[in-house]
Amino acid sequence: MSWIPFKIGQPKKQIVPKTVERDFEREYGKLQQLEDQTKKLQKDMKKSTDADVAMSKSAVKISSDLLSNPLCEQDPNFLTMVTALDTAMKRMDSFNQEKVNQIQKTVIEPLKKFSSVFPSLNMAVKRREQTLQDYKRLQSKVEKYEEKEKTGPILAKLHQAREGLRPVKEDFETKNKQLLEEMPKFYSSRIDYCEPSFESLIRAQVRPIVKPPPALAALLSTSTSLCASPEHRLFQMLFG
Repeated sequence: MSWIPFKIGQPKKQIVPKTVERDFEREYGKLQQLEDQTKKLQKDMKKSTDADVAMSKSAVKISSDLLSNPLCEQDPNFLTMVTALDTAMKRMDSFNQEKVNQIQKTVIEPLKKFSSVFPSLNMAVKRREQTLQDYKRLQSKVEKYEEKEKTGPILAKLHQAREGLRPVKEDFETKNKQLLEEMPKFYSSRIDYCEPSFESLIRAQVRPIVKPPPALAALLSTSTSLCASPEHRLFQMLFG
């Protein structure tokens, strides 16, 4: 995290300990990185689901085109295999759509909700920074009057400057303390929040491998029987 340096109105006194500022920058930096990673994951998941849908739709189109091929009318075995393929691809397309819907509901939408916290967090950090600059400006003003000769008018202005500084200082300390407490908590919550989504994603991806749809099993069975035919064995001998 980098702040825009202010050259005017900087107090001589170190109003925020360097260790506190380092802690703040470290915690906020971790959240900025988390925000970037979450946005990237959302984008990648959307690309992945779009690609899944496009692939299954293309497979259905291919099997449909094969069914209309004249070769299916001439070769009953080929027609049987292509019909099984078409049934399997349509079933896989339906299953794939269910998978995409599940990922949308259990992964993408929760990530989107998680990301919605960051704008408020960034705004809170911005308000903290604005208050810090006001704090520095008023502290510098107090120091300026403290260095002057203590005449009546100067003492009055010094008192007025200190009175103006007090609420701003308290406001900054409140904002700073709250953020230093809340930022680590939010960062730590990422695992408990995201773990169910990732588990759901894994289950959605593994399910078709563990248990293939019946239509696909039928296609595999049909393909196996066709591969055992004499014609196929001859083809393998000549061109395999």
